[in-house]
Amino acid sequence: MADTPHDRQPGSRGIARRSLVAGTVAAGAATSLTAHHSPAEAQMKDERGDAVDIRLQINGKTHRLALDPRTSLLDALRDHAGLTGAKKGCDHGQCGACTVHLDGQRVLSCLMFAVMAEGHAVTTIEGLAGADGTLHPMQQAFIDHDAFQCGYCTPGQIMSAVACVQEKHAGSAADIREFMSGNLCRCAAYPNIVAAVEQAKSEMERT
Repeated sequence: MADTPHDRQPGSRGIARRSLVAGTVAAGAATSLTAHHSPAEAQMKDERGDAVDIRLQINGKTHRLALDPRTSLLDALRDHAGLTGAKKGCDHGQCGACTVHLDGQRVLSCLMFAVMAEGHAVTTIEGLAGADGTLHPMQQAFIDHDAFQCGYCTPGQIMSAVACVQEKHAGSAADIREFMSGNLCRCAAYPNIVAAVEQAKSEMERT
């Protein structure tokens, strides 16, 4: 009776099943090793290949950056411009910790590419105070009302609160809660945040 493929030995003209399996596994491992690069190699490839030069106007200053075109505005601010005030919370546009202003309008910097901000004025929490270091009324109000605990969400809360007042959406406590609802505080400092916005609104309207 003729032998079957799995009965044949490595020395025979056929291929033993065990040898075939072993060879397949070895080939697969080799392919895997050659197909995947280390993080350092991947970073070097990105830096060499896909970077584009852009100019961002951030807090009144021009920043020339070489970025992968897929870089988010948040990552450009934090990792390339050295402005770490905007925080990376969910990185999905759900928590508001990354809120900055684009031409005076609040935006979620984790949801837009940095290249989309070219030609526009970006303001971060670092650019909110006066040139002499005087705090913005909203920053001072957050201090006065102890409107933060851990502080992680605070930069985004303040940037959103400033825009809330400028957009005329701070007419009442209910309005403030509604139009600040996109900014989450896991410490639940919401009553103090509302009080801070109400205080800053009066001062902002006088200036």
